[in-house]
Amino acid sequence: MTSLLLIAPLFLLFEVWQLVVGERYLGIKQIARNGDPRALGLREYIAFCWSAVLVLYWLWMIGLLFTPFTRMHGLCLLAVSALGFSFRRNTGIKWVLVILTFEGAVRVGLLVSLIGMAWRRL
Repeated sequence: MTSLLLIAPLFLLFEVWQLVVGERYLGIKQIARNGDPRALGLREYIAFCWSAVLVLYWLWMIGLLFTPFTRMHGLCLLAVSALGFSFRRNTGIKWVLVILTFEGAVRVGLLVSLIGMAWRRL
C-alpha cells in the first residue's frame, strides 16, 4: 500500500472543516443580510494555512494518479474539484454554498471510499 493513503484521513478532516467554514462565511445568515464574505476576511495566518493545504491536497490528488489502485479515485477527486471550481467561478454568491456543499459531499464520499479500500488492502 502506498504511503499516500496514510494521509487520506487528514484530507477527510480538512473537507469537513472546509464545509463548516464555508457555511460560516457563505451561509444562510450571510445571504439573508446580503453580506459579502470577502468583506469578512480571514486572518492572514488562516488564509495562508488554508491555501497551503489546498495546494497540498491538489498535489496529493495528482499523486494518486500514479498508483494503479487509487488512480480512479484520484481522477474523480480532480474532476469533481475542477468542475466545482469552474461552477463556483461562474455563479452568483447565492449558489456558491450549494455548489460547495455538493462538491464537498462528493469528495467526502470519495475519500471515505478510498480509506475503506485502503483498509481492506491492509
